[in-house]
Amino acid sequence: MSGAALGLEIVFVFFLALFLLHRYGDFKKQHRLVIIATLLAWYLCFLIVFILPLDVSTTIYNRCKLAVNSSPAESNGSYVTLAPSKQKCFKPWSYIPNGIMPIFWRVVYWTSQFLTWILLPFMQSYARSGGFSITGKIKTALIENAIYYGTYLLIFGAFLIYVAVNPKFNLQWNQLQTIGIAAANTWGLFLLVLLLGYGLVEIPRSHWNGAKRGYLLMKTYFKAAKLTTEKADAEENLEDIMEEVRKVSESIKYNHPLRKCVDTILKKCPTEYQERMGRNMDDYEDFDERQNSYPSEKSLVKLHKQVIYSVQRHRRTQVQWQILLEQAFYLEDVAKNETSATRQFVHTFHSQEPENKIIQYFYTPTVEWYWECLLRPWFYRVLAVVLATFSVIVVWSECTFFSTKPVLSLFAVFIQLAEKTYNYIYIEMACFLTIFFLSICVYSTVFRIRVFNYYYLASHHQTDAYSLLFSGMLFCRLTPPLCLNFLGLTHMDATISHKNTQPTAYTSIMGSMKVLSFIADGFYIYYPMLVVILCIATYFSLGTRCLNLLGFQQFMGDSEMTSDLIDEGKELIRREKRKRQRQEEGENRRREWKERYGNRDDSTRNRVVHTDQKESSFSETNTNRPLSKYTRSNGRTERDTIELLQDAEPLDFNADSVNDDPLELDLGR
Repeated sequence: MSGAALGLEIVFVFFLALFLLHRYGDFKKQHRLVIIATLLAWYLCFLIVFILPLDVSTTIYNRCKLAVNSSPAESNGSYVTLAPSKQKCFKPWSYIPNGIMPIFWRVVYWTSQFLTWILLPFMQSYARSGGFSITGKIKTALIENAIYYGTYLLIFGAFLIYVAVNPKFNLQWNQLQTIGIAAANTWGLFLLVLLLGYGLVEIPRSHWNGAKRGYLLMKTYFKAAKLTTEKADAEENLEDIMEEVRKVSESIKYNHPLRKCVDTILKKCPTEYQERMGRNMDDYEDFDERQNSYPSEKSLVKLHKQVIYSVQRHRRTQVQWQILLEQAFYLEDVAKNETSATRQFVHTFHSQEPENKIIQYFYTPTVEWYWECLLRPWFYRVLAVVLATFSVIVVWSECTFFSTKPVLSLFAVFIQLAEKTYNYIYIEMACFLTIFFLSICVYSTVFRIRVFNYYYLASHHQTDAYSLLFSGMLFCRLTPPLCLNFLGLTHMDATISHKNTQPTAYTSIMGSMKVLSFIADGFYIYYPMLVVILCIATYFSLGTRCLNLLGFQQFMGDSEMTSDLIDEGKELIRREKRKRQRQEEGENRRREWKERYGNRDDSTRNRVVHTDQKESSFSETNTNRPLSKYTRSNGRTERDTIELLQDAEPLDFNADSVNDDPLELDLGR
């Protein structure tokens, strides 16, 4: 079992990262290198979070062995027994042999750092470039990242010059490496506290509000009004870009040198626009350089970039609108079914996707009613209370983890109590729950934040390549300081505990921060206390209020603009609901029409065809009779009339004009 736990977690984390990436990315349309780079970044960060508890339990066992070896002891099987106190150091079930974890952490850490500082920024510019060749995209990416890379090289070069000139410093390669790690972790810790302060308050509050049906419905109406504006803007932007593409396509003919670039742009356009442009284009006209002024390749690159962005944005808003409609319809169904006497959940619209038979068998309408109308609100309230308790413990520990005598950090108290009894299962579970909660608070904020339309993680395969790569960069920069902060909260970091004990393998890779004492003894200890101020600001929604004052509409219950947008969204949802009801009623009428008169129309068509065959044979034997052609003509007219009547679809539906009397329908026919 020594390496089984490590192997199982490596496989499990890989499929977890693959599942999340499949939810947000699009494996079919996005470039393979983008998918691989993002998957690798997410996988390494999640792997650090899941493997670190095993490192803690292994370190505690190694400390026990060192304590045993320093006193009279005797070996007994799989554990060591202390002679005077009869204390036993059991080997944990997830024990990892010495030498494996340092190599593992070194590979994972430096790979993630290479991704976040070098590869992913370059791939961001490459994916967003509008070049028509690999060379052109690489050139554009290098130019865009020249300032980015040059800034870091300038800072690092100035630091090296300062160290070389100053005689007080006699730094070696290991110390320079530690300084580089400290600089990266300092930047990550600065961003980590900001995201953590938001997540510690917003996650419990969102689950508490999730138990309020009226709140969720009002927020959905608010989102519908905002998304309608964004959708209209995306459609207008796409129309303008397609108009520019049409003009360029008409001006650059088939034998122009830049025609291949135009064809590449046309392939990125939606299908309906491609067909429309293809009908209006005459490729057999030669171009004349002296007659017209043609766009340059640089302008085509810019147009290509705009087409990619506008098409992606338009597709995303359309998908999000359909998802939001389903959510609004479902919340309205829940509100209606709460007063149901039959205690069976009734949907206004049937699901468009086929349901799983197993889920349909167990998740019956009665079970769905009890879950949605009774159990789910209470479950969300209990979960919100548990999460709020965890948040309070984290805030308290962040403000007191530097105190070692007495130990005030609650996480450190839990781990030290378990360490006395060497209960490794409890140690690993406590460590996993702690770092998992911290990761959820930080990572969920990364998934929620939106920087205009440049960075936005949208589910249902609607996230663009730029946002996926940017999320990978953030994860790789946030995870190392997150793990160091966790080790500080549990006093497993010797820099915090001030004990001369064996450090964890992860801490040994980070190096000793004593080289930069003002960071180790100052910034790393006192800066996390700012999480209290950020939690208070998030609780009173100060950021939301500031954005609302700047003109960015945010959901606020006491705002007049919010009420107007809720009313607007409610009306939009009502229109879409009526529209879908008319569509379903039209489909039901056509289905009933086919069930009632489908067989009769088929038999009538067979009789007409049989009559045509007889008349055709009769006309062949009696060609001197002109009556046969009129008979065929009348037969064809009757057949066309029947087919037209069968295929006719109502344009609109009026309940007052519907008559289900079959006699009147037959007479009308």
